[in-house]
Amino acid sequence: MSISANGDMIPQTTGHPLSIVFIGAGNVATHLAQAFEKSDVGSVVQIFSRSIDSAKELANKLHAAEFVNDPSEIVHDADVYVVSLVDHAVDNVIKEIPRNNALWLHTSGSLPIEALTGKSDRTGVFYPLQTFSKQVPVDMTEVPIFIEGCNSGVTDEIRHMAEKISARVYYADGDLRRRMHVAAVFACNFSNHMFTIADDLLRRDGLTLEVLHPLLRETVRKAMDGCPADGQTGPAVRGDKAVMEKHQSMLTRELADIYSIISKSIYSRHNPD
Repeated sequence: MSISANGDMIPQTTGHPLSIVFIGAGNVATHLAQAFEKSDVGSVVQIFSRSIDSAKELANKLHAAEFVNDPSEIVHDADVYVVSLVDHAVDNVIKEIPRNNALWLHTSGSLPIEALTGKSDRTGVFYPLQTFSKQVPVDMTEVPIFIEGCNSGVTDEIRHMAEKISARVYYADGDLRRRMHVAAVFACNFSNHMFTIADDLLRRDGLTLEVLHPLLRETVRKAMDGCPADGQTGPAVRGDKAVMEKHQSMLTRELADIYSIISKSIYSRHNPD
């Protein structure tokens, strides 16, 4: 046990099975809640979501969690509260929950640890750097988890939890998390949008993205095995204006603009003079 600023005794998360509340029932919460139970971090006792159907869906995947959609019904005596909401919703939800002595965590890559200020003397961040979809299995042991605690003792508590789930646990403060989040948006979200555009274009001719699967696998392999810049190919890196102009003439104005912006970026990156 340790003592808080106001003299209350604070339970530590490492000495007994934890009771855990998830505030949020989206993609990240779905995978983390199940991982917490499978790895014996603790038992999820409650799921909160504004959507009662989402809360119920996640609760049904757990051992004995109840589900609620009213913040006033969130229990006050759990050991850990994991806030896994879209960033803009965090403050509006957690302000309705009284302060306690639990460990409070959020899972955001872009919110600072201070987003939980006032909820407890023990606050931190538990950020899994991965793309999650509810129905797609993920090997959580391979997912990098970036942690931060409000002090060294809390950081150690969070690390103890994270290491039960993943073999890749790292410390990252708020500035580093935000920079990683930006990089992840480029690498994952933007690239997936490019795949979507490619699929749309192919479907106009009765094809699907499957015809590009060998190309995509080789592109990702080269990026992961070496320096992505060294593997850049295509008309933009060569400055082949004739091919690029022909391509843009085949596209809608919106897609032609995207094509042009990305092509200029590629050319400038590889032809700095």
